[in-house]
Amino acid sequence: MVFRFRSMSQGDAEAIALWHYPEPFSFYDWAADGDDLAELLDPEARKDVYASVEDEACVLVGYFTFKPKAPGMLEIGLGLHPEKTGQGHGEAFLGAGLEYARRRFAPEEFTLAVATFNRRAITVYERAGFAPVRVYMHWTNGGEWEFVEMRSPA
Repeated sequence: MVFRFRSMSQGDAEAIALWHYPEPFSFYDWAADGDDLAELLDPEARKDVYASVEDEACVLVGYFTFKPKAPGMLEIGLGLHPEKTGQGHGEAFLGAGLEYARRRFAPEEFTLAVATFNRRAITVYERAGFAPVRVYMHWTNGGEWEFVEMRSPA
């Protein structure tokens, strides 16, 4: 699958906001967290942070967020369309996003956070060179959840 990146349009944001993942991944549904949803739907808030990802047929298949943190560090977030998950696209999708980020932001290091129950994503991140740096509790989506922060040299 070929992945192309572009600035996220309002239509893309509204479509992504409606994505629904099967259990236990419904945790990642945008409707579950009002603050995150508000950011996604606000053109000013997402302007330089969110990127839409489409396939070779120009169909929206995912998104990335890119947030500069400490000097040289770029925090990434990502989501693959629910119908595309679990089909072996994760590594290529992540790889395309990291390459896009290298070209656009020239970071020295990437960081991301993932719920510890999401072993499928953690495996993809580890294969891409990410390593855990800490486990912590985080209040989100109506509850307190265990997350792992992972980092990788860019």
